Amino acid sequence: MTFSRKILSRLLLVAAAPLFLAACGVNAIPTKEETAKAQWAEVQNQYQRRADLVPNLVETVKGFAAQERNVLTEVTEARASATQVKIDAETLTDPAKFQQFAAAQDRLSGVLGRLMMIQERYPDLKSNQNFLALQSQLEGTENRIAIARRDYNEAVRTYNLEFKTFPNSFWTVVHRNSKPMQLFAANEAAQAAPTVSFAPAEPAPQAPAATPAP
Repeated sequence: MTFSRKILSRLLLVAAAPLFLAACGVNAIPTKEETAKAQWAEVQNQYQRRADLVPNLVETVKGFAAQERNVLTEVTEARASATQVKIDAETLTDPAKFQQFAAAQDRLSGVLGRLMMIQERYPDLKSNQNFLALQSQLEGTENRIAIARRDYNEAVRTYNLEFKTFPNSFWTVVHRNSKPMQLFAANEAAQAAPTVSFAPAEPAPQAPAATPAP
């Protein structure tokens, strides 16, 4: 082989190397996309688990604290909203729908926090075995939700990175239906412990007595 042919062969190898590397990653986008969708299914599963706990929790609290109807109503309405807002794996790329779903779930988290604090005012409720069991299940579910959201976010970050890094980004032309997915953002308002005061209301000020006429 002549010197010129050797040079030409090396140049062809150099030119073909990026395409070869890209070909190695042709399945990276769909594979990581499916991983992210699987993690999303786990997020939905845990949110549904929480939604299933709410009716029994509300009924138990109502049996001891029916007068707390404002909080009970808010929890019921928040649960209804959270279960009505639907988003499937095919719409995870829609920012508006995703944020609507996340906001509904965060609202339920917030009002559930208020509901759980009611127990401090009712000793009988605080020691009720059914309530304690539901409280434990709710706490466990909230932990599972946090883990599921974390794992989903990590899977989505890995997947979304494929659209930005070469050579795998080369295949976004091939996978035209694949798009970056949305991430959960921390909601400080929902995560903060609610402030609930059980102090008795101060009596209204009395009007001064009229001065008797001389």
